Amino acid sequence: MPEISRFFGIIIAMFYDDHNPPHFHARYGKDSVAIGIDSLRVLEGHIPHRALGLVMEWASQHREELLSDWELAKQNEPPKKILPLV
Repeated sequence: MPEISRFFGIIIAMFYDDHNPPHFHARYGKDSVAIGIDSLRVLEGHIPHRALGLVMEWASQHREELLSDWELAKQNEPPKKILPLV
């Protein structure tokens, strides 16, 4: 699963050729979550509320880049890195 960003101990990644809807994965410690790119809703999993808030803030700033990376990953091409939340 290629890592596309990392900030505040949170790792953002996408699987190659993953199922729809377009989404990304966020890991924080032992916890992980899948988040829909279009809706910015949690599709599955759980991470602490504070970490989830940071992920949602980051994702709202980078939605177009996430969709572009989704298309690359669907074609088994490496997604591009996205700037972290600062």
